[in-house]
Amino acid sequence: MKRILFVCTGNTCRSPMAEAIFRAKTHGQDFEVRSAGVAAYDGQAASPHASKVLEERGIEHNHSSSRLDAELIEWSDLILTMTANHKQAILMYYPAAANKVHTLREYVGVEGFGDIADPFGGSMEDYRRSAEEIEEALDRLSVRLLEERFRESR
Repeated sequence: MKRILFVCTGNTCRSPMAEAIFRAKTHGQDFEVRSAGVAAYDGQAASPHASKVLEERGIEHNHSSSRLDAELIEWSDLILTMTANHKQAILMYYPAAANKVHTLREYVGVEGFGDIADPFGGSMEDYRRSAEEIEEALDRLSVRLLEERFRESR
């Protein structure tokens, strides 16, 4: 079972949405999914707007934030960050993880890579746009992971 970790800053907006949406898309099959933040405080709920966006999509998620640490790095097979800065922060503290750390958009082959916009402090519409960006990348991620699994089974 592949272990995927989504990472953002505070683990209350983007990475919890990515975790919940990906889990809903894959129905928890073949993947263990978690999320964390490079500057998170343990035990915080997802932001109210992030929770509402997930609710609008019919996704239940009881989130409690986690600060990224060595244990989560070790647990992960694949670490997908929301921004290039998150990736660089991880590589600064955990250089041995370089082969498994990518921005989400980089990993799924989005031209020019780019960051997933941070909706923190924004309107519901900002959170909806961020969730759409995340979901588009997760659709590509699902395809890539299926292709990888097919190649590995040959």
